[in-house]
Amino acid sequence: MSVKIVECPRDAMQGFHHAIPTHLKIEYINSLLKVGFDTLDCGSFVSPKALPVLADTEDVLKGLNSLNSDTKLLAILANLRGAENASQFDIIHYWGYPFSISEQFQLRNTNQNIKQSYSILSEIKKLADDSEKEIVAYLSMGFGNPYNEKWSIEIALEWCKRIADIGINIISLSDTIGLAKPADIEKLFKVCKKELPNIEFGAHLHTREDNYLENISTAYEAGCRRFDSAINGLGGCPFATDKLTGNLPTEKLLKFLEFFNIENSIDKIQFKHAMKLAQKIFI
Repeated sequence: MSVKIVECPRDAMQGFHHAIPTHLKIEYINSLLKVGFDTLDCGSFVSPKALPVLADTEDVLKGLNSLNSDTKLLAILANLRGAENASQFDIIHYWGYPFSISEQFQLRNTNQNIKQSYSILSEIKKLADDSEKEIVAYLSMGFGNPYNEKWSIEIALEWCKRIADIGINIISLSDTIGLAKPADIEKLFKVCKKELPNIEFGAHLHTREDNYLENISTAYEAGCRRFDSAINGLGGCPFATDKLTGNLPTEKLLKFLEFFNIENSIDKIQFKHAMKLAQKIFI
């Protein structure tokens, strides 16, 4: 079974320290559309005050050449207003919603508590159905958190079940700050896939140099076939902690897949071109 790779330039940009001109974002994402990724997490419909670096998402979307690409586009949103704005763009296939099972992080990230966030997600799902969009729910802080809140596999599974109950079919288990332990990755993926066999579970793993390989391998062996990553491991959530933990580096994920001869859809030549462009933009 082929692995789906979700490249995350949006996540890379939100963790970057400097503004990136709109035309360079368009050039970069257009280059990524040629690589063969399953999905591109390409923008965010959240308040410009919260993420000024992504305030030009609508302009970026208008400049994308997606018609000749099989890659699907995903945009992050956190409320109904964002969903209403996103619904105006036919080229977007997925709406990504960050649902945290940490009360502290949900408040920091979207200014909502967990109960409010679940209610909003339910309303967004109705709008997504009306707009013929599909939701990817990110289970933020899915492997623990830095706030000393109660966490367990059982808590994570229960929220996955509740998300599935409102008709969401893709859930990305997210290690927001690089806390995930291989044993927890293995157990959570296995129990989720067993209890919710009709849900597609992905891995959004923010990683460190010392744990990325073991975490990829563990998730894959536990049945994960959908991985989020970002070229050069850029990014991180600015609302989680003061110190950002970057994304799983795409180039290292590809080396893992190549070493084990695991099928994927990446065009190596186009990927090298995108890598070179990233090195010029993210300096």
